[in-house]
Amino acid sequence: MNLISLFVWIPMIAALLLPFFRNGKQRGLVLLFLGIQVSISAYFGIRTLTGIPMEIQFPGTIVTGAIPIRMDALSAWFILIIDLIFLVGITYGLAYLKSGPIESRRLNLHFISLLLQHASILAICVVQNSLVFLVFWELMALTSFLLIIYQHEESINIQAGINYLIQAHLSIVFLIIGFLWVAVKTGSYDFQSITNYASTLPPAGSLLLFLCFFAAFAIKAGLIPFHTWLPYAHPAAPSHISGMMSGILIKIGVYGIFRFILLIPTDYLLAGYLILFISVISGLYGVMMAIVQHNLKKLLAYHSIENIGIVGIGIAIG
Repeated sequence: MNLISLFVWIPMIAALLLPFFRNGKQRGLVLLFLGIQVSISAYFGIRTLTGIPMEIQFPGTIVTGAIPIRMDALSAWFILIIDLIFLVGITYGLAYLKSGPIESRRLNLHFISLLLQHASILAICVVQNSLVFLVFWELMALTSFLLIIYQHEESINIQAGINYLIQAHLSIVFLIIGFLWVAVKTGSYDFQSITNYASTLPPAGSLLLFLCFFAAFAIKAGLIPFHTWLPYAHPAAPSHISGMMSGILIKIGVYGIFRFILLIPTDYLLAGYLILFISVISGLYGVMMAIVQHNLKKLLAYHSIENIGIVGIGIAIG
C-alpha cells in the first residue's frame, strides 16, 4: 500500500522539483524518478507473474465509490513491457534532446509529461473503477498531446497534435457510452459489474456493448478505419516519442481489447470475425502504404498500423 502511494506521488514531486533545474540538468532527476516508478511497478508485475496477484480496495469518494486496484497476469505482462520500453525510450530521448536548443521550461514540461504519461498508462493497466479509469485515460491523452507538440514552432506539429487530441477524445466518448450503459443498469463502476451485467444480456446486446469498447480501443490502437491520427502524429513527435508511440501508446489499445474480451461474455465467434475483417484490412493497408513512404517516421507509422493488424488477426483467431 505504501509503495503504491509513493508511486502516485512521484510525478507530483517531480513537477515541483524540476522547475528549479536549468540547462539540461533535469535529466538525472528524471531518470531517478522514472527508475523509482519502474522499480515499484516491475516489483508488483514480477510478483504477480510468479503467482501472487495484487488486489487492493481504495475507499474512493462518494462519486466514484470504492476503487479496486487489481493486477493479474495480463496487467503484469503489459506493465513489464511498458517499463522496459519507457526506460529505453527515455534514455535515448535524454541524449536526443541535447541536439536541439535547450529551453528549461520546455524540457521541464516534456519530462513532467513523460513521467505523468508513464504513471497514467500503468494505472490504466490496474485500475478497475470506470470513472477513475476515464481520468487516467484522459491524462494519458493530454500528456501524449504535449509530448507530440514538443517542437511547437511548426504549425504542422500543432495540427498533428490537435488531430490526435480530437481522436483521443472520440475514443473517450465510446468509453463513456459503454461505462454509463453499465453504471445506469447496475449502479456500480467496478469492472466486475460489466461481466455481471453482460452475462444477463442477449447475444446481440452483449456484442453491441463489446463493440462500443472495441471502437474506443481500436482508435488508440490505430486499427483501420481509426488509424488516421498515426501518420500525422509520428512525424510531428520527437524521435523517442515516435518510437514509444509505436511501442507503448498504441499497445494500450491492444491491452484494452484483451481486457474487455475477458470481461464481456458475448458471441466470440461473431466478434472474432469482425475483428479479423478489420485487422486483415489494417495489415494489408499498412504495409501497402509503408512501401511508398520516403519519410522514415511515416514509414514507422504505417508499419505500426500493419503490426497492429497482425496483432488483431491473432486476437481474432484466438
